[in-house]
Amino acid sequence: MSLAFSPDGTILASASEDRTIGLWDVAHGTLRRVLYGHTEGVYSVVSVQMAPTLLSASADGTLKFWDSQTGECVNTLAVEGPYTGMNITGVTGITEAQKTTLKTLGAVESS
Repeated sequence: MSLAFSPDGTILASASEDRTIGLWDVAHGTLRRVLYGHTEGVYSVVSVQMAPTLLSASADGTLKFWDSQTGECVNTLAVEGPYTGMNITGVTGITEAQKTTLKTLGAVESS
């Protein structure tokens, strides 16, 4: 989905629809490490020029900051859905498909 080189040009990061980020050794063309943490496809990856940090954006609504040396996720920012926390328990007049859509956008239904 997206590619980004490290500041020194030795590592190529690849964002993938399979929810992972691959870190590739440019000189040898080998996969160094796979970063896991997103729950949906990763659409974009960018290398931060001033530090060994990688930033990824995913369809799961999160931005993740990675230490590209260790492969560790150091911070996650989440975008809340427009209906985050809205309780739709007992709501009438909407279809099951509409309830599912509302839940996808952050609504909750407690039993």
